Amino acid sequence: MAITRPAPTGTDTHEPTRDAAPEPHAAPRPAPGSGSESRSPLVLTMLLLTLVLLQGPIRGALNAPVMQSWMTVFVAVLVQALPFLVLGVLLSAAIAVFVPPAFFARALPSRPALAVPVAGMAGAMLPGCECASVPVAGALVRRGVTPAAALAFLLSAPAINPIVLTATAVAFPRNPEMVVGRFVASLAVSCVMGWLWQRLGRTDWLRTPQRSHYEGPSKGAAFWNSVRHDVMHAGGFLVVGAMAAATLKAVAPASWLRTAAENPLVAILALAVLAVLLSICSEADAFVAASLTQFSLTAKLAFLVVGPMIDLKLFAMQAGTFGRGFALRFAPATFVLAITGAVLTGAVLL
Repeated sequence: MAITRPAPTGTDTHEPTRDAAPEPHAAPRPAPGSGSESRSPLVLTMLLLTLVLLQGPIRGALNAPVMQSWMTVFVAVLVQALPFLVLGVLLSAAIAVFVPPAFFARALPSRPALAVPVAGMAGAMLPGCECASVPVAGALVRRGVTPAAALAFLLSAPAINPIVLTATAVAFPRNPEMVVGRFVASLAVSCVMGWLWQRLGRTDWLRTPQRSHYEGPSKGAAFWNSVRHDVMHAGGFLVVGAMAAATLKAVAPASWLRTAAENPLVAILALAVLAVLLSICSEADAFVAASLTQFSLTAKLAFLVVGPMIDLKLFAMQAGTFGRGFALRFAPATFVLAITGAVLTGAVLL
């Protein structure tokens, strides 16, 4: 009599099915409503309860004269600068996405010495902030444009484009020479930096840029990705800049500001360093500069020339696009030359 082996059932305990495979990993999986998902509503609820309980002291603090002055300056800077910031972001995203970089390569002269001033002047016709100029300059280099011309465009586009010059005219209605001074100083510094790089720059100092975030799977997606990127960066820095300007205006002792403002050299260096630290978008920096009434026009011009060319966010973006070695050489030279250009221009025009 033959003994037959029973057929496997497939769902027996000897071998789990494919659907049961994730079972060993099911234990660590957080239950619904646990972890960060459950903590977020709790934190928000506790914050709201704290605000309700402390509404009396908070209301009293906001009614203090110092806070009233702070809020006035803060809101004034934001309200004046926000329309120019939004318009600049939309235009820069449209140009970065819909204008092919090959257009710039065809429009520039073949000789690098002539391509530098042409690229610098192109910045006067193409609206865009610092957040857009770095990837656009990277795309130019990637498509064969001489680095000297691309760097001249990188420096000039955020500083002398129509949106920035219009915002400067609105911020300084009684000083139209500020618009001319900003244009002349920024264009001169951009061209000189381009020529310096053409003469002294080395190919191993500049890394070939990678594909930029503006080149998305479709034009529409790339456009909105660019808008979201620039709004998050430029808007955040605008708020920080407005807060810093309001704090200087309302909290800093007037004697300190007068002491710094009365010394021309200290005033220029102070506002130049402040421009680097605040990292305000170029569409909005004129309103912050105009609020610093204690300082001379030349010091404010240094603030407006330095900021769009080198600040903390620009240094990080330049290092990420062209390499850290490039940024470590390019940023200090740009800072010194921007201050020099602002001082010389201010001595003649202001």
